Amino acid sequence: MISIQQLVNAGVGPMRASEFLVPLQRTFDIFGINTPARRAAFLAQCMVESMNLSRLEEDLSYRSVDRIKAVFLRLRPLPEARLAAAVRNPQALANLAYANINGNGNEASGDGWRFLGRGIIQTTGRANYEAAQIGLGRPYVSQPELMAQPEDACLSAGFFWRNNNLNALADAHDIDGITRVVNGKAMREREQRADLFDRGLPAFA
Repeated sequence: MISIQQLVNAGVGPMRASEFLVPLQRTFDIFGINTPARRAAFLAQCMVESMNLSRLEEDLSYRSVDRIKAVFLRLRPLPEARLAAAVRNPQALANLAYANINGNGNEASGDGWRFLGRGIIQTTGRANYEAAQIGLGRPYVSQPELMAQPEDACLSAGFFWRNNNLNALADAHDIDGITRVVNGKAMREREQRADLFDRGLPAFA
């Protein structure tokens, strides 16, 4: 069993630690996240992806074209005018950035906005929502907003973790390998993820 103090020692704020204690414990039990290395690696990734468990839905209100280009590498070749239309327009940016990937339809389908990143590991894309729906028996395709609730935010992250065999990478302390799976080629906040893993190891020992 984990405790609030262990979560705090790993870097989670006391209020969030209390709110997420039970959902995290259930997730750890179901998905075999049952060693200090596995728990530290899982929590490190989730804390970065969700801003310390405080943001369960992706914020796509970007202030500049340069910021959009920095985060969404696949959009860099597009004309400046198309990117400018997505500045401070989260729905437009989601539909543009996530069109035709991860099982989503084209830009006009609205799948990018419907299936934007949610949960503590930011599950993104129709295909990943569908997989989680099948694996967890939850109606994520028809009610994607469920993933922004603490219980489903944790369970969907645990499902993604197991589906991508990330316990094995955690056992090997391969934080970069996990980050590539979770965050893709961008490897954003690479050092922060590694630092949080190092902090979490003694917390869960």
